[in-house]
Amino acid sequence: MIVSMLLAAAHSPARADDARFGVADLDRLADVAEPAVSRDGRYVVYTVTTADLERDQPQSDLWRVRWDGGAPVQLTHTPDADESRPQWSADGKWIAFLSDRKRGGEQDGEEAKPQVWLMPADGGEARRVTDLPGGVEDFALSPDGTRIAAIAFDPEFPPGAKKPKNPPPIVTERFQFKDDDSGWLGARRKHLYLVDVAGGKATLLTPGAHDEQLPAWSPDGKSIAYVTKRGADPDRHLNYDIYVIAAQAGAREHQLTTFPGADLDPYWETRPAWSPDGKRIAYLRSGEDKWIYYAPWQLAVVDVASGKAALPAPIDRCFTKPRWAPDGRSIYALIEQAETTHLSRIDVASGKIVALTSGERFDADLDVAGDGRIVVLGGDDTHPHALAAVERGRLRTLADPNAWLRGKRLASAETLRFRGADGTPLHALLVKPLDYVAGRRYPTIVRVHGGPVYQFSHEFMPDWQVYAAHGYAVLAVNPRGSSGRGFDFARAIYADWGDKDAQDVLAGVDHAVALGIADPDRLGLGGWSYGGILTDQIIARDARFKAAISGAGSGNMYGMYGDDEYAREYELELGTPWDHREAWDRASYPFLHADRIDTPSLFQCAERDFNVPCIGAEQMYQALRSRGVPTELVVYPGQHHGLTVPSYLRDRMQRNLDWYDRFLKPGEGSR
Repeated sequence: MIVSMLLAAAHSPARADDARFGVADLDRLADVAEPAVSRDGRYVVYTVTTADLERDQPQSDLWRVRWDGGAPVQLTHTPDADESRPQWSADGKWIAFLSDRKRGGEQDGEEAKPQVWLMPADGGEARRVTDLPGGVEDFALSPDGTRIAAIAFDPEFPPGAKKPKNPPPIVTERFQFKDDDSGWLGARRKHLYLVDVAGGKATLLTPGAHDEQLPAWSPDGKSIAYVTKRGADPDRHLNYDIYVIAAQAGAREHQLTTFPGADLDPYWETRPAWSPDGKRIAYLRSGEDKWIYYAPWQLAVVDVASGKAALPAPIDRCFTKPRWAPDGRSIYALIEQAETTHLSRIDVASGKIVALTSGERFDADLDVAGDGRIVVLGGDDTHPHALAAVERGRLRTLADPNAWLRGKRLASAETLRFRGADGTPLHALLVKPLDYVAGRRYPTIVRVHGGPVYQFSHEFMPDWQVYAAHGYAVLAVNPRGSSGRGFDFARAIYADWGDKDAQDVLAGVDHAVALGIADPDRLGLGGWSYGGILTDQIIARDARFKAAISGAGSGNMYGMYGDDEYAREYELELGTPWDHREAWDRASYPFLHADRIDTPSLFQCAERDFNVPCIGAEQMYQALRSRGVPTELVVYPGQHHGLTVPSYLRDRMQRNLDWYDRFLKPGEGSR
């Protein structure tokens, strides 16, 4: 497969231009994440993930860069392990991090689980601090650097027990018994432990039939905040709450938030943020359970002593990653708007919001030093995420491992504004082919985003660049159901997938055709996750597309119930299949009406995906194969919902390109 792709690349006219972004360039991209500024603001440590082609695996290492400039320095070099979640000691002399590297004396055949390690701030030999049998999922280093708040799974086997030759049977009584990250869920839970850095002794703080996540230390080091779900059956609801416990053995936990909905759902990748004086915690709040992921995540602040909570800036948009300013008067956070996400400062007393970044960009993370220095991680259409200092109203780049892209010809995205069939104002992003000539129509690939409550933004999309380099226009519509436009816009598709959102995608296609850019006779369609689900819905309702690619999708939601991880969400939104057949029939429209699909369709899935399992792709593939419609099924072995293996990422990109070439450019294919 790889050899054939390389031979094809050598003979493709588009690839003769080395300045074009091609399939092989996927291997060169580096992903920057998890910026952490030292307390004095002098250094920033972060992770960089690249493709290890020899192992055919992603590889994550720690890097450090000076605030005042200079070349970034790689701190870890572990080809057989990954590092993540870097954190500074208060004096700036040490960095704690997670790693699945092996310690001296461990056998090669033994599985190394992530543990907390500690190393000098300028790199060098690291030592392992924790030795929890289930491994460490997350942790926070105490302000004085002497203790660790760790989140770890219960041991898989009793202490001293011999590991069986074969895995034991999977036994569960839980309502949610699958998770795409953790696998099969049974009696094992993940809890908060207090670990002594000097000796490694671990003390369990939160036993019970529940899970704890996202630990955060109070500034004085006396308390730990964390997120958990409680009740008779935590699997059945989304009512996450923040709890606080004293950092000592035998301490009693205290429930801090009481809102009857999600207070800091871990899905939002945001942890509790203590104010500098330790009197308040900033966090995120959603709506009641009924609205699951449709309600915008609001910035909230709770008083630790009284438990009284308030929304300092209640706007109809999503907030993420809150961080306090050193004076405790304002909070920095990322705020999502239509097609953009910007770093902003929120005055806690007045609620006034001031954007600190601007323009067509997507900010993904931030951190704030004790002296007030701010770093932001973000990018745009032609720049993957890079690390920048925020100062004097501008951004100064600190680290950009993808600077090599400056030598590439890249396509930018322009925002289109138009109206849907019923008059609803809509947005889309349009990427024109690299050699675009005004007045000429082009084969157009319509991309459908996942979620469903998500949106296409002005961020670097490698697949769009590949398509543009090969003569395609790319149209990415943000239909109703998307985020960035408020609660009503998102919930317009509630319990009604494939109706209004499908109409909006088609309205975007009509608009691109009316502009004279999209060729109505050469239209392709595709997406991953909910993008695959909506792709199935659209091709069952409209015959204009000459090729479709449904990745990690499903056309039969009856088949998903009990096979994926979303039974709770289905029952909240659709009701149960046996009590609400009409809603489930609507959601399963593509499979129940597969006789209406004539679009040649490629179906893809990941073998170990518990998010949208392969049954969704398999059933649609089988239905079209039964009817004689050109179709193909591709299963990526050992992968979860998001593919990570470099060769699989290349394979998917090349296959997608070939499928579209086959039906949109007959006789001009890349193979």
